[in-house]
Amino acid sequence: MGTVHGVYLKYVGLSALSFAGYSLLQTSAPDGSGVGVGGSVVVRSLLVSEDDGSGGTNNVLWTFAKMIPPLVMGYSTVLNGTIAVLFKLEWGMGLIGKDKGTGQIPMWSYVAFFPFHIPTILYTRIHKGISRVKMVDPKTGTLRYQKVPVASEVQKGWWVGGSHADELKPPMKEWGGIIDLTVEFPESCRRNTKHYLSAPTWDGVPLGPAELEAAATFGVQARQEGDVLVHCAHGRGRSTTVMCACLVKAGLFSHWEEAFDKGIKPYRSVCKLNQRMRENLQAWQTQYVDGKKAT
Repeated sequence: MGTVHGVYLKYVGLSALSFAGYSLLQTSAPDGSGVGVGGSVVVRSLLVSEDDGSGGTNNVLWTFAKMIPPLVMGYSTVLNGTIAVLFKLEWGMGLIGKDKGTGQIPMWSYVAFFPFHIPTILYTRIHKGISRVKMVDPKTGTLRYQKVPVASEVQKGWWVGGSHADELKPPMKEWGGIIDLTVEFPESCRRNTKHYLSAPTWDGVPLGPAELEAAATFGVQARQEGDVLVHCAHGRGRSTTVMCACLVKAGLFSHWEEAFDKGIKPYRSVCKLNQRMRENLQAWQTQYVDGKKAT
């Protein structure tokens, strides 16, 4: 599943798989009655409140134990389905509870939203480990595959990366500024930056024109004090959108398309922009760049 195009389908899929698991657990008991969540098996078991020598208490505990897997599957169905809807509506960026000042995600979020966090963390780690990019060896001219860097310097002092940018080798001693687009991950480089901007947005969903202007302004100001990292989960879509605006705002390119085609793509070929990202960048260009030139 791509991280830019139709990423919400990942959570639609998780919701569907969870529902399938829930349905299977409901009908998997040897007697064909399922685990009895909300049914007569639970009612009968709860009525046996004392251990009368026939194992009544054990029956209650066993019934509750059997209830846990289908309840988890049911909750995962609802939660991931809700998040998929929020992706499409571009709402609810604060649902996960990320602190915009510290860049951290509170423990309660991991507990309350574990059906979202666990698959997201696993998917991102696996994706980081297996992602490869085509490279042509300059000496031999042969095609080879290279692991996608956790961050890439696309222009001098301007970096596009993912949530594991803290693994950059050699490590950056201190960033002039970091622009963090993730809703779903804590900031791993927070202690190693002079300035930090959290602008959380769902994976595949770009910032709006006004937010792009604010992020680009922050980036240009932070660049005066050192290198700037713009990152999302994988360093492909959300971060690329903001970097286009930053490079134009910094005066390196006159248009976002030129910034993308000449300033970013040649140096991080995995970068992509979906239609929504392009629309928001064009709206930003018209309002905050071309509009100001005309006045």
